[in-house]
Amino acid sequence: MLRHSTNGRTRLFNVVKCGGEHPVCNRCTIRREACNYKLGPTLSYTQRLERRIAELESQLSIRSPSDVSTSSKTGADSSSALREISGNFGGLGVDERGVTFQGSTSFFQLPREILNSLAETVPRTVRQTEDGLGLRERLVTNAWKQRMLESLAETPEPFNTLIQNHWVWINPLFNFIYRPAFTRDMEVLGPYYSHMLLNAMLSHSVRWCKADPDLYALLEPYDGGSLFGRQARTLLHDEIVNGQAKIPTIQTLLLLSAQENSQGSRTQAWLYSGMAFRLVEEMGINIDSQRYAGLVQLSDEDVEIRRRLFWSCYFYDKMISLYLGRSPSMQHSHVSPPQIMLDDSSENELWSPYGVTYPKGAEYPPTPARSISCFMHMCPLSVILNQILVHLYNPFRPNTDADIEGCVEREGHALSAWWDDLPVFLRIDPKNLPYYCPPSHIVTLNCLYHAFRILLYRPMLSRGALTTSRRPDPEHFIECVSSATSIIAIFDLFCRSFGYNRCVLSLAYSVYTAASIFLLQVQAATTRDDQAFRRLEFCMRGLDRVKEANPIIADALSLITQELSKIDSSLASITAGQSIFLHESQQEEHTDDEEHAIIQHSQVFDHPDETSLLQEHEPTREDFSFDDIQITPQMFEAFSSLEPISATVGALEKEMGYGVVTTRATSNFFT
Repeated sequence: MLRHSTNGRTRLFNVVKCGGEHPVCNRCTIRREACNYKLGPTLSYTQRLERRIAELESQLSIRSPSDVSTSSKTGADSSSALREISGNFGGLGVDERGVTFQGSTSFFQLPREILNSLAETVPRTVRQTEDGLGLRERLVTNAWKQRMLESLAETPEPFNTLIQNHWVWINPLFNFIYRPAFTRDMEVLGPYYSHMLLNAMLSHSVRWCKADPDLYALLEPYDGGSLFGRQARTLLHDEIVNGQAKIPTIQTLLLLSAQENSQGSRTQAWLYSGMAFRLVEEMGINIDSQRYAGLVQLSDEDVEIRRRLFWSCYFYDKMISLYLGRSPSMQHSHVSPPQIMLDDSSENELWSPYGVTYPKGAEYPPTPARSISCFMHMCPLSVILNQILVHLYNPFRPNTDADIEGCVEREGHALSAWWDDLPVFLRIDPKNLPYYCPPSHIVTLNCLYHAFRILLYRPMLSRGALTTSRRPDPEHFIECVSSATSIIAIFDLFCRSFGYNRCVLSLAYSVYTAASIFLLQVQAATTRDDQAFRRLEFCMRGLDRVKEANPIIADALSLITQELSKIDSSLASITAGQSIFLHESQQEEHTDDEEHAIIQHSQVFDHPDETSLLQEHEPTREDFSFDDIQITPQMFEAFSSLEPISATVGALEKEMGYGVVTTRATSNFFT
C-alpha cells in the first residue's frame, strides 16, 4: 500500500524482498547481494508444477519407439509447413534480460540457431492448440480466484478510488493491464506488478476524480495527485538506465502517453508511446507466443498477457496517430498474436458507473460489462482504421486515384460487415436509444465506428480528393451526416447518464469528428441551416465541458471557432457566451457538478437539481433526427469546394516563450 512519508515521497508498506528471478533477481543485482528468495511459491503455482510433472511421467511411461517415429514424422511435416509460412523466422529467445526477439541479421543470432529454434517451435504449437479448452479453464479459474481475493483486500483511500476508476472507465476499452496478474503480483511483488506501474495508474486516474471534493482533499498530501506522476517518471527513468524493461514498463509508458496526450503535451505523448511500441518489438510481444515460442517456456498466463498487450498497443497506436496526425507505427502480420482472449471471466461481470451518484429511485441498474466482447470487436475495427490512415491520410505514401477509390470501397464494405457482425448487446441503435446508457466502453466503441465512417467518406466530399474531374458522390455526404448525427445522439445519452467528467479522449474525438461535418454543412448552406447550427452548437458546448479533463480539446475548439468567425464573427462565442438560438433572458445559469448523473434523455428521469448538456438549448428530437437527410444541387456544389478542418485534435501549437499561435501543416494530411 502507498503511504505518504515525512519526506514527501510515497512507498510501500511491504518490504521489497528478493524477487526470485533466474539466475539473479533485479533487486539483488542492484544491491550486489546474494540472491536468496524468501517467498514460498503460491498454491496455484505448486499445483501447476505437480500436474505438469504427472503429465510428463504419464507420457514417458506409455511412449514406445513407434510413437517416437510417428511423432518425428508429424513434427517434420509441421516444421515444413511452418517454414512455408514464416521463412527464416526464428521465434523468441531468452537472455539475461528476459524474453526477447532478435532477427537473423542481428549480432545475437547465427543462421543455425534459426533452424534450431524453429524446430523447437513445432511441438509447442501442436500441444497448446490441442489444449485450448484446458487453457481457458485454467485462466478463468485463476481470474475468478484473484477477483475473490481482491474483494477481501482493504485498500485505503484515495488509492482505492483511483484504482477502481481505472478498472471501470479505462481498462475495459484499452485493456492495457491484465487485472488478475496485476492484483496477485501486487501482493507478492511479482513480475506483472511494479511500483512504477501503480503510480502511473494512480496518476492517470486523478483527472477523472478531481471533481469529487472529498477525494481531492485526500489527494492534497500528494500534491493534488501530481506526486504519482513524478514517481512514475522517476522509476521509469531508472528502469531505462538499467536496461531491465519488463511488461509493466510498457504498460506504464502507455498510461503516461495517454495522460500527456489528453493534457495537450503532444511531444511527450508521442515519445512515451514510441518507446512502448519499441519495447513490444524488443520483447517479442508482436510475435505469436504460442506458435513461435522457440526455446522460451511461457506459461498460459504469459501467453494471454502478451497477446492482450499486443492488441492494446496496436489499438492505441492507431488512436494516437489519429489524434496527432501521424503515421501508424505498429502493423500486424501472419506472425502477430491472434485476436483471441481465452480468459473471458470479466465478460459477464456486473458493470456500474463507479463514482457517479444518482437520485434515489433512479439508480443505474446492474449491467453485464461485456468488456471482452467489446475489446475483441475493437481489434478488427482498429485494423480497418489502420487501412484508412495508411491509404487516405498518409502524405508520405503516394496513392493513385484507383488506390483511394479502392480503399473507400474495400473499407466501406469492411465497416458494414463489422457492424453486421456486431452482437446485439454491443450495438447501440441511435434511432432507438436504450432506456439506460450502456457501459462507457460500449458507447465509445459505437461512436468510434461512426467516426471511422466519417473519416473514410469525408475526404471524398471534396473535389481535391481525386486528381480526376470525377464528381463527389452524394451518398458519401449522407453517410457522413448520418454517422455524425448518430455520434451526438449517443453522446447525449452518455452525458445524461454519466456526466462529462467521465468522457475519455476517444469519445471526445468522435464528437469533434461529428462537429466537422456539421461545420461543413453550415459553411456550404446557401441559406441559414438552423438544424446544422444547433447540432454544431451541441458539439461545441459538449467539447467545451469535456476539455476540463482533456485540455487538448481546446485546440480542436479553436479550429472550429476560427472557421465560424469567417462566416459571422458573432458565432465565435458559442461555447463562452449565449446560445445563438435563444434570447439571453430565456437562458438559465448552469452548474458544474460533474459527479452527479444527468439522466434526462427522453424524459427517462426528472432530476431538476441538475442541468442538461445544453440547458441554454435543450436538444430536441429534431436535432437528432435521421429523417430528410437531403442535399440540394447548390449546396452539394458548395460542399464539394470546401476543405474539411483537420482531423487532428492538436492542430494548433503555441510556441513557448512567444505566445504565437501557428497552424500545423496538417491540412494535406487530414482533408
